[in-house]
Amino acid sequence: MRTSPALRAAALATTAVLLPLAGCSDGGGGGGGEGGSTPTRASTASPTATSGKLATQKLEWSACSAPNVAQGGGESPSPLPGGAVWECSFMDVPLDYAKPDGRTIELALIRGKAKDQKRRIGSLLFNFGGPGASGVATLPAFGADYDRLRARYDLVSFDPRGVGRSEGVECADDAQLDALYQEDGTPDDAAEEKEFVQGQKDFIAACEENSGAELPYVGTTNAARDMDLMRTVLGDDKLHYFGISYGTELGGVYAHLYPDKVGRAVFDAVVDPTKDAEQSSLGQAQGFQLAFDNFTENCADRGDECALPGATGQEVQRWITDLLAQLEKEPVDGLGDRPLTQTLATTGIASALYSKETWPLLEQGLDEAEGGNGALLLALADSLNGRSEDGRYDNSNAANIAINCADSRQRFTLEQTKAALPAFRKASPVFGEYLGWGLMSCTGWPVAGAWETPDVSAPGSAPVLVIGNTGDPATPYAGAKAMVERLGTGVGVELTYKGEGHGAYNSKNACVQRAVDGYLLNGTVPKSGTVCG
Repeated sequence: MRTSPALRAAALATTAVLLPLAGCSDGGGGGGGEGGSTPTRASTASPTATSGKLATQKLEWSACSAPNVAQGGGESPSPLPGGAVWECSFMDVPLDYAKPDGRTIELALIRGKAKDQKRRIGSLLFNFGGPGASGVATLPAFGADYDRLRARYDLVSFDPRGVGRSEGVECADDAQLDALYQEDGTPDDAAEEKEFVQGQKDFIAACEENSGAELPYVGTTNAARDMDLMRTVLGDDKLHYFGISYGTELGGVYAHLYPDKVGRAVFDAVVDPTKDAEQSSLGQAQGFQLAFDNFTENCADRGDECALPGATGQEVQRWITDLLAQLEKEPVDGLGDRPLTQTLATTGIASALYSKETWPLLEQGLDEAEGGNGALLLALADSLNGRSEDGRYDNSNAANIAINCADSRQRFTLEQTKAALPAFRKASPVFGEYLGWGLMSCTGWPVAGAWETPDVSAPGSAPVLVIGNTGDPATPYAGAKAMVERLGTGVGVELTYKGEGHGAYNSKNACVQRAVDGYLLNGTVPKSGTVCG
């Protein structure tokens, strides 16, 4: 079953959730770990490399090669509208900013040059979220969507440290990941719990063995420092920025560290900076349940046009939850020798809820799975899990966990996780338990996290346009208001989009795009509280 490039790009440009080994993008709130080696804390110093020799490095741009396996594979990026080509380069950054003259690593960059060089504002830097999404692979997939912004900006993105070609974190191999994803992500008895915990330990051990030297340095604070060095090397006085999903958290941390360097910035699909890991996961459970409710209500409202049985949204949901219960007892044929399990079906459902455009695929996949053909739902799960058709995985899952665990202090024991499950089940009958078990993602991680929640206060910063989507499953709407409040008075400018899916700008809503384009291209700040339907 072939997954569309658009769906793969949408999956990349999201907060990574519903992976058996992945947590959410927010920080945690303390607590002891179990197992693993003695934790080491990532550097919390706040030096900069923008005044040293790295600040004067010259980037060598050339035609982009095809994405490598860690970036998701595929073909070289297609030309931009009008025939311009994407260019790629590498930039050196310190592994440890406390030792700016020590070991360096390379960050992979991509750019599409501005069409009007005489009226060029500068570079517009994109981060598409995850954490773990390759900006070098994702930006060209959305090139046409952002082409209006290329009128006055070089469109630039990058693979953050630990991601893709930027010293990508390596953990389990492809065969090990296939096996891990086949395991039950919601264990029901002592034997399944033991298998789940051992799978976590084995994965973490592989990360430490293959990337242990880099793990203390892949957190969000260092990524923000990298962006400021990038701003300098690109020749920009201010950082003009478009952050999506986790990219809003990264942008908020940047604004806190460098408020005087913030130019025109947009945060879309906003991570709530006030919630710790458990609160954030609960919020996501509620967000995905809301999107699922909307999907099933839409199906019921269409009557016989919908392939799924049920006269009401609740009846459609009961049919789906019955199907998931059947899959736990007896998986159905999937792709090759990989069956569709309950866990992978849940992941496939979540994958399709990221965009209303993929609801028809979800409807079809559920209908086919009930008939014994799980290929489409498994392909949807693969798109979120970073698995290509040839069976190779990108490193988005490994990077997601490494970055989250470098950021978050929270470590859950098995007992703490089980105690939290009732609240998760209440938040979402479909996704709650799975997200609840995901709380153990950082248990035993060899690096202690940097914070409980990120500090995004940015007094003195230029205005930041913060967009919340009322139907967003992965970054619930309330996060936008919280981000505005935490950025501070006169900084956060809130815009609401009443829609479905993850994010707002790529929904192609004309009102949202006018507001964003007007700010980025002309400096026109919309009125805070603006609502787009």
